[in-house]
Amino acid sequence: MGTTSFLTRARGLLRIRNQLVRECLAELLSTFVLIIITLGTAAQKITFFETKGNIITSYVGSAIAVMVGIYVAGGISGAHMNPAFSLAMCLTEQFPWWKFPIFVVVQTLASFISAGAVYILYYDAIWHYSNGTLTVSGPRETASIFATYPADNVSVANGFLDQVIGTGVLLVGVMGLMDTRNKPVPKGLEPLAVALLVLSIECSMGANCGCPLNPARDIGPRLFTYVAGWGPEVFRWVEGRG
Repeated sequence: MGTTSFLTRARGLLRIRNQLVRECLAELLSTFVLIIITLGTAAQKITFFETKGNIITSYVGSAIAVMVGIYVAGGISGAHMNPAFSLAMCLTEQFPWWKFPIFVVVQTLASFISAGAVYILYYDAIWHYSNGTLTVSGPRETASIFATYPADNVSVANGFLDQVIGTGVLLVGVMGLMDTRNKPVPKGLEPLAVALLVLSIECSMGANCGCPLNPARDIGPRLFTYVAGWGPEVFRWVEGRG
């Protein structure tokens, strides 16, 4: 009885009653889960010379990460996990504009933290693979573990168009899946449907720029690589990286 009473009191003290704080923490956790899995698949693929991962495991892992993130926080914050999606929700009047900058900051912060967690997790592997030099280009570059960079001969204009189209397809697909007036997804399986949508986009539009589809997913980890030792080159458009 004493232990039960103590746990009850502890839960009461730790309970967060402010709705905005609850939503922000949920968004932080869901985005963290999404990005740590996504970056982890890239780290495993690159640092182990594709012996313990490949492009397929990266695509599948990141798609499943989207599903897990939605299950983690979908009922609390909506599990946006993406500033582009938050913006789309504001434009369709399904999300208040005043919350938009707050969610963007939370999503970017979560992505930054996730990048740090992956760096710690794969610290030895990253330094072994890179021969002790953190670079953005070259045969032993490791920056692409964290942020996306263009393939050889992809121009700035083509890269921009690539991301506009890819993100647009993602948003149209998600909004369609969410529309209750449309053909409904079986209740509880919406996250799986979104994950399959993401996987299809990665398989069809991932070659040019790595298919981030998410400003926070790219900006947060890119900021991390800047402060962690890769330097200002992470903000430059690098062609012919291999």
